[in-house]
Amino acid sequence: MSKTEITADPGVPLIVITRDFDAPRDLVFRAYTDPGLLVEWLGPRALTLTVDRYDVRDGGRWRYIHTDPEGHEHGFHGIFHGDPSPDGIVQTFEYEGVPGHVKLDTTTLEERGGQTRVRTVSSFQSVADRDGMVASGMEQGVREGNERLAELLAKLRTG
Repeated sequence: MSKTEITADPGVPLIVITRDFDAPRDLVFRAYTDPGLLVEWLGPRALTLTVDRYDVRDGGRWRYIHTDPEGHEHGFHGIFHGDPSPDGIVQTFEYEGVPGHVKLDTTTLEERGGQTRVRTVSSFQSVADRDGMVASGMEQGVREGNERLAELLAKLRTG
């Protein structure tokens, strides 16, 4: 199984996340854009994801909530920019617990011999915002989410 690479260079308001998945690009795109599949993989294993809305189109709004085992809810929302396609997904991302700190995520899907390389570049408004995201435990959530996505894609390929 591929390893998730997370790069957050000092002093730069970016995080770059790269991971190869053993699945065709169209299937990976479906996992990113189908809310019924999104709830199966996005985020840490200990949290439950509920999709409030997920309008995958230019200008479409999305919102979801992660709930921890104690019942605490953490909401996130954003807007899609441009028409999401297997070539790329561009969207804003804002944690409702810290409003006003919006990042822009650009995700590209590159098929390579039956595998797909997913690369997400997250652009923050400041280095402090980026450092706050890193300090929040985001790395563990991204790694667990990518592990869950790899498991889901394997299930979808054989099912």
